[in-house]
Amino acid sequence: MAKKQKEVAVEQSQVVEQPKRVEPTNKKSNDGWEIKDRLYYLANNESPVSRSIRSSGVMWFDEEKGYERELKHTHNQKTIFVDEMVGDQRLAHIVFRNGVLQVPKNKQPLQKLLSLYHPHKDVLYHEYMPVKEAEDEMQILEMEADALITARDLDIDLAEAIMRVEIGSKVTELSSKELKRDLLVFAKKSPKLFLELVSDDNVQLRNFGIRSVELGIIKLSQDQRDFYWASNNRKLMTVPFDEHPYTALAHWFKTDEGMEIYANIEKRLNS
Repeated sequence: MAKKQKEVAVEQSQVVEQPKRVEPTNKKSNDGWEIKDRLYYLANNESPVSRSIRSSGVMWFDEEKGYERELKHTHNQKTIFVDEMVGDQRLAHIVFRNGVLQVPKNKQPLQKLLSLYHPHKDVLYHEYMPVKEAEDEMQILEMEADALITARDLDIDLAEAIMRVEIGSKVTELSSKELKRDLLVFAKKSPKLFLELVSDDNVQLRNFGIRSVELGIIKLSQDQRDFYWASNNRKLMTVPFDEHPYTALAHWFKTDEGMEIYANIEKRLNS
């Protein structure tokens, strides 16, 4: 009798044991395609009440088969490939509402049309990918931080050269503090462009040429075809056809003759 009671006690303890929780996971098909709900949104942050994109007559070149295949989104077919469809084809529309389109995981043909084959992907619309978007956002933030640090430590001449690209001749009216402030604002607003300008030596040479003209050391002819010494009208260089005069001057400063003139102008600017 005591033995039976012991066995019952063991059975009761097993009943109250809590089962382990299994978290749901998205499944993957044999070709690596992930079965999950997907979200798509219109490019350029557009959010009209309703926006349709093409759902039939979409052509996709199949490299394995060696020819173009027609794609179509339908209500009653299990495939988007027209040459695989059987029976009647009831055309379905692809409509974004308020700029977004949610496609549940049971709509695999539509998901594959939008994610893999549609020619308007990454043109008219994008697929929302949290990991990729987080990586992109991180890269932008890191670039912005690099640009701000670079702008903070930039010497005044290069700062002037870069801001001249952004605001033109108005840069000469700025105080050093105003110039530094506007440089930081520019670096924060357009970090990629700012960093490209910092590494472009032609930007500084262009600014050097513009300052030389503004201060009356050299001059540009009215037809913007030739540069001269302002003091004696001796021609320094001729601007090549269809090239911006100050871009041409920046390139010329890198030649043997141009380097000598650059050194001469630099002495006059610093005197």
